[in-house]
Amino acid sequence: MGRTGYTCIRHVFCSLNVLIWLSACGLLGIALWLRLANTGIANLAPQYNFTSADLILFAIGCVTFIIAFFGCCGAWFQSRFMLITYFSLVIMLFLAEFMIGALAFVFRENVSRTLKDELLFGIHNHYNITREPGTLPALWDHIHQGLHCCGVRDYTDWFGIDAWPSEDRVPDSCCIKRERYCGRLDPEGRNKELWYKEGCTSAIQTWMVTRLHVLGTAGLVVGFLQLFGLITSMILFCTVRSKRSAHTYKSYETANT
Repeated sequence: MGRTGYTCIRHVFCSLNVLIWLSACGLLGIALWLRLANTGIANLAPQYNFTSADLILFAIGCVTFIIAFFGCCGAWFQSRFMLITYFSLVIMLFLAEFMIGALAFVFRENVSRTLKDELLFGIHNHYNITREPGTLPALWDHIHQGLHCCGVRDYTDWFGIDAWPSEDRVPDSCCIKRERYCGRLDPEGRNKELWYKEGCTSAIQTWMVTRLHVLGTAGLVVGFLQLFGLITSMILFCTVRSKRSAHTYKSYETANT
């Protein structure tokens, strides 16, 4: 490979990993903000706090930060050790993504059932009338109003919960036209017609299906970046080795490129 092509690949690879590294820093910042602000979604599934948004973002940010660090430093300092470490980490990340995707597809029914059970558990045992930011009532209000749904399966999920054990009522956010106390049944029970009938599980599934093209595009972009990183890191790894064994290697030192 000529000097111009080698230098171009090295700089592009390094620049790309700098951008990824900055993105990882942004994810870590968002995760820290979610943790400090207590606005994670862990309250929706109280028994599975490890799935909260802040912890997920923190884990993704840390992994991305480490991988991008090895890629950037390996390209800039022409370190074969860092380049092969970067290659190995990307391979492991790719395999982990494939395994998680395969398991999610195979056990999709169990995952869906478990999610429904956890959401119902949170509604029946942890819901209260406090509406501070990040609390369970505030999160459900946001879901109801944003997706135009009520409850997990339907609005009857709210009947007789611990917050109102002797009442068949729903949060006011379940009302199509939200008003104070609109979630309480009138003596004839006619205001049920003013509530959203569809459960939020169905609404979330519909929302995801209508945005599959966005998820597909994001998946293709991530896959392309991973493939580009794998190919480029191996090219640089092999080229650095050959140039170190050549008499002209000094002309490709970092200070002269």
